[in-house]
Order: sequence, then C-alpha cells, then structure tokens
Amino acid sequence: MAFNSFFNIISNDLSIDLGTTNTLVYRKGMGIVADEPSVVAVKQNSRGDRKIIAVGTEAKLMLGRTPETITAIRPLKDGVIADFEICEHLLRHFIAKANTRRSLMRPRVIISIPSGITPVEKRSVVESASTAGAREVYLIKEPIAAAIGVGLPISEPSGNMIIDIGGGTTEVAVISMNGIVYTESVRVAGDKMDEAIIMYLKRKYNFLLGKSSAEKLKIDIGTALVEDDNRKMDVKGRDLVNGIPKTLTITSEEINEALSVPINTILDVARNALENTPPELAADFVDRGIVLSGGGALLNNIDKLLKKETGLPIIVADNPLSVVVLGCGRALDDPDLLKLVATPGR
Repeated sequence: MAFNSFFNIISNDLSIDLGTTNTLVYRKGMGIVADEPSVVAVKQNSRGDRKIIAVGTEAKLMLGRTPETITAIRPLKDGVIADFEICEHLLRHFIAKANTRRSLMRPRVIISIPSGITPVEKRSVVESASTAGAREVYLIKEPIAAAIGVGLPISEPSGNMIIDIGGGTTEVAVISMNGIVYTESVRVAGDKMDEAIIMYLKRKYNFLLGKSSAEKLKIDIGTALVEDDNRKMDVKGRDLVNGIPKTLTITSEEINEALSVPINTILDVARNALENTPPELAADFVDRGIVLSGGGALLNNIDKLLKKETGLPIIVADNPLSVVVLGCGRALDDPDLLKLVATPGR
C-alpha cells in the first residue's frame, strides 16, 4: 500500500479517448476527470503565426461565430489527426487538466485509436502525446477498449461483437481470446450524419444550416427507423435564394431520409462482419447479441433497425459515450491486461 501511494505521487497515469468530436480522460484511481469537445480556437496574425486562445468547451462555443482572425479548429478528422500542432495543444490541455496536483514524473498515457489507422497516423498520435508531456504512450484499438469498457468477456474463447459509432469512425469488431478476429473501420459516423442533414436541407429547401444546428436536429428528432411518432423541430439558418435568415420546421421523417446513406453504410459494415465471422463464433451472437457503443448508439431506433436487419439481439451500452475511455482505464489499472491488449508507441 505504501509503495502504491508513493507511485501515485510520482506518476499520474492517464487513459485518453481522443475522439473526433469529444475527448475524454481517465485518471488512474480517480475515474473520468475530463470530458470536453475536441476543439481548439486559434487566432492568426498577419504573419501567419497562430496563438491558442481557447480549448475544449469554450472553443466549441466559438464554432461558426468568430471573426476572420479567429478560427475554431477540430484537429481530428475521421478519427485521425489532421492538424499535428493543434492536436498537441489539445492533448497538452487535457493532460494538464487531469494532473490537478504536482507529480514527480510525467504520466504514462494509453490512447485509443481506430482499428483502420495507418502506421503514419499511429506515429502522429504517439508523437503528439509525447510532445504534450507523456512519459510513455500505449495504443489500444477502439473496439477492444469499448468491449472492455462494456464488460464483455473478451478473454474467453467465444464470440463478442461490438459496433462503436463515434464522431469520425464506425468500428465493427468480433473479439475472442483478447484479440480481434474480424474488424472493419469506416470513416462514416456522427460527423457524416451531420453533413448529410446539411446537404439534404440544402438540396430540398435551398436552406443552409450550421453544423451545430444539424447536430442538434440529429440528437433531438433524428431517427434510424420511422415509427408513428413523427416529431417536429424549428431550426434557424439562411435562405440560399435571397440570403436572409430563415426559420424552417423539420420532421423526424425528413431527418431519417437525410440519414439514409450513412446509416446504410453502417448496416453494410455490420453485415460484412457477420458474413466474415467463423460459424463457431457467429453462433454465440444468437445468445449474446451485438453491443452498440459510441455517441451514434444514442440515435433513436438505431438498435431496432439493426435488430430488424440482422435478426439478432442488440444491446445498447449503459454508458455508450464513455465505454472506450473506461476500457482504456481498466487496461491501465491492470498491467497484465495492458500487455495483452495494448501496444507500446514506438
């Protein structure tokens, strides 16, 4: 106990779900200590020099509302780093926020990554975290982290299937014996749904809607499967014909139509996983079902649609937004598990 107390003083180990939309941080022994949007507000002068003026929640409030000299940037796109320098600042902010007390050593950090990430993209994540203050960096694939966070028995010789619908990527994986038997990652998820809503309203009504408003439409009245309840919502945007502000009433049926392409892509990936899973493992899905996690799991009726298309039980995780970081945290707390499911950043 004395050794553990001393070790906690000299090092504050962290796990980070570095998401396209939100970043969550788990601190060893404390649980989730940060959950903020993955947004950085930057001011640029005439010489091109960039200065960070806000990170996280404060920066997201600036999206679409800043003068030309200030830009609200999301440094991750489709689950991977699009702006290395800004991502470093984002990670530095969260590492500093999680380390509320002075420690004698820099933290070890475990970071979740999409299963379809390239070696170059992996190096970008490791270098960003190291430059931001990590002593050691470990990488864990998002489906594995999500499965651990949900509490699936991934160490057993049986089939566990999980669909993690995040902001930038959808990860579908079949897991057995602490490893991935089959996985597919597509860069179609929450962001593409928002973009689909914007494009639908633009085509149908010549109406331009902001990204934040599209996201709110998706959350409030969006549905993957139309039922009797056709909800409505008023949104404010701009009429593209005369250029003046306008209020439009949108229905959940329209949002369902707008989301048809990204949702069908996710369904296709789920079908591919079922078709490519060995029969012995696929048989386990009949009893265990498929687990849904990530922010996309909260889309109304997405579970009912998947059940209709696959004929299998669909279980939405109790805490779908935080299962990945919780899974990373459990791996961080268990050195033996960490060795089995994570790889050291090189």
